[in-house]
Amino acid sequence: MSTITPQALDHVDALTVRPATKASPARIPLTRIVTVELRKSFDTRAGMWLLASIGVVSLLTTGAVIAFAAEEEPTYSTFTLAIGFPMSVILPLIAILSVTAEWSQRSGLTTFTLVPHRGRVVLAKAIGLVAVTALAMPVAFAAGALGNLAGSAIHGTDAVWDQSVSDVLYFFLANTLVLLVGFMLGVLVRASTGAIVTYFIFAFVAPTLLTFLAMNQEWFSHLRPWLDPNLSQDALFQGGFSAEQWAQLGLTSGVWLALPLAVGVVTLLRSEVK
Repeated sequence: MSTITPQALDHVDALTVRPATKASPARIPLTRIVTVELRKSFDTRAGMWLLASIGVVSLLTTGAVIAFAAEEEPTYSTFTLAIGFPMSVILPLIAILSVTAEWSQRSGLTTFTLVPHRGRVVLAKAIGLVAVTALAMPVAFAAGALGNLAGSAIHGTDAVWDQSVSDVLYFFLANTLVLLVGFMLGVLVRASTGAIVTYFIFAFVAPTLLTFLAMNQEWFSHLRPWLDPNLSQDALFQGGFSAEQWAQLGLTSGVWLALPLAVGVVTLLRSEVK
């Protein structure tokens, strides 16, 4: 019976070719994911037209205010509030298409293969969309400033600059919240048509019905600010919130925005991507 000596084992070990240890790839920075998601949002024709429509609608709204407002009405706040309404419709649509494109265009498999942590992709989309809101702010206030100057020159009145820094912050918060509503519906529904239809019901049909109910039921008129998220969000455009209004905004945003968004994120993280 032959035995293997320790010297023979050392000789075999020295001749054995061991594979080199591969270093794990570096994690993709969140800033890069945000940049990619922003570019993806506006690579499509729909995304580009929606982005361009912010500037176009701002100018059209400014012209409409100059043409149809009474001479004593046009002030800086008149123009910014008028511009804020179409922006509050366009921004949620951008958010919806940004999220649902991963499913409607079947790019989700590629996205989540390159970035397996879906939560980071969702977070990057949210950050990018808030950045779009921040970039849309100068457009709205610049168009409002031009309209204020042009309107005062046409009507022969002094330009009234009645917007403060706090008003700008209120305006930004209002548009951010309505954008996040679109983002929430995109995450929750994950289908462009369904999410857009749901948004229009949420933003226009439901407030109309609630207004009608408040006009005919006194008990609901006092309860509505605590139940209607659109009422609280629209009031932000006026600014000057009281402590009670902040509480109403927090409650309605928590129930109608944060909670459905949490449910949508959980289902998105667990859903099968095809």
